[in-house]
Amino acid sequence: MGFLAFGINHKTAAVDLRERVAFAPEQLADALRRLRDETMTQEVAILSTCNRTEIYCSQDHPDAERLLNWFAGFHGMTLEELRGCSYLHSDAGAVTHMMRVAAGLDSMVLGEPQILGQMKDAWQSARTAGTLGPYLDRLFQSTFNTAKQVRTDTAIGENPVSVAFAAVSLSRQIFSDLKRSTALLIGAGETIALVARHLFEQGVGRIIVANRTLERAELLSEPLGGQAILLNQIPDFLAQCDIVISSTASPLPILGKGAVERALKQRRHKPMFMVDIAVPRDIEPEVGGLADVYLYTVDDLHEVIEDNLRSRQDAAEAAERLIDLGTQEFMQRLRALAAVDVLRRYRVKAEAMRDQELAKAQARLERGADASVVMAEMARALTNKLLHDPSVQLKQMSAEGRAEALALAQELFALDDVTTTQGES
Repeated sequence: MGFLAFGINHKTAAVDLRERVAFAPEQLADALRRLRDETMTQEVAILSTCNRTEIYCSQDHPDAERLLNWFAGFHGMTLEELRGCSYLHSDAGAVTHMMRVAAGLDSMVLGEPQILGQMKDAWQSARTAGTLGPYLDRLFQSTFNTAKQVRTDTAIGENPVSVAFAAVSLSRQIFSDLKRSTALLIGAGETIALVARHLFEQGVGRIIVANRTLERAELLSEPLGGQAILLNQIPDFLAQCDIVISSTASPLPILGKGAVERALKQRRHKPMFMVDIAVPRDIEPEVGGLADVYLYTVDDLHEVIEDNLRSRQDAAEAAERLIDLGTQEFMQRLRALAAVDVLRRYRVKAEAMRDQELAKAQARLERGADASVVMAEMARALTNKLLHDPSVQLKQMSAEGRAEALALAQELFALDDVTTTQGES
């Protein structure tokens, strides 16, 4: 059984092309079944995210060209176009690739954790569609176990490497219990949306979103159980806020020193944590000079991120070693499974020979033949039948000069310590 991993990702193709080859959730089950049936693939799964589309499959005789043709046809691409932006891994290389993807080592943000959940979704989709199968299932389970070990035994995901996550992580250093904290988010763009999601996942007590248009603020705040306000309402709510994170496109500061001073008096100088992600800045620099205010700019965050990226790079080296080990262990188990299948088929064959000779012996005993003679002849006949096919094959191999096969047979039958005698029995 061989494995193939084929795909297109953020390293090989721009976003417009990645959009073309993505599989929508509603078409995934049909695509999986078509891919299995039209390429004569035994088992198949598809991982489709904003940054990658990948196909994982197992085949008795891996046929990459058939897979490429199907993918190109399904998405209306030419083979030349596809080859220019795709990659293909086989067998141990496919195993290593899947494990690297699941561990976040192949992600746009090194070590990002979401990809493991997306990989599990791909496994579940294939299982639901009936295209998973025992071999690919074992590969997915080994992939999940290795990715989990990478998360547990290395620091690959411990330190934030995005502006949004870094801002939230710093807030936790100031307020250890975010459940008691209120966060004011100024703006409603992508960065603030990520900040809001991270704060929500960290269990922040309350979220207030301030924006130039109330509709955008409501769109962001309502799913998180937050409150939406307009920018001109910020002074009315500022004193309630422990955390202020701002990212707008305003050419002028939105939050001035005077407004923060008034809020601090109302808070009786309870600390405020502020992060200004905007360029140009949303919060007047003078605010940073106020007592009880911890103000960070986007430059401060980038310094944190650079340090954390270096830390993740060190962790990635340890992760690669774990993945190498995971690949080796899986391939060893796969080879053992192949041996089990051969042994099973040989046992079925041997048992059929045994039953045949046993039936002959029983028939002779029923006719009154001597039991010791019948047993001896049954043993001789069964031995000859068991040795016939291996003997024919070994003679053929010897005639062909295949010395390595003869040496393997010597080891297979454990003949090193067996002495031979002249003559025939």
